[in-house]
Amino acid sequence: MSKVEQIETEIAGLTADEVWKLDDWLAEHKACLWDEEMARDARPGGPLNRLAKKAIEDFHAGRTTRLP
Repeated sequence: MSKVEQIETEIAGLTADEVWKLDDWLAEHKACLWDEEMARDARPGGPLNRLAKKAIEDFHAGRTTRLP
């Protein structure tokens, strides 16, 4: 049995209150993971910086469209 399957089995045995508490914890945990990923991507030389540089170049070159 995989680790995820074991966790799923444990979750199935939780009370409704425990499930809601777990859900809150997972939401917070996922938000932290997202923040960490964004921080990595935004660092110098990261993918977001490369995309931002390209977008700015496209804007200055007139290769963009104004949004309504």
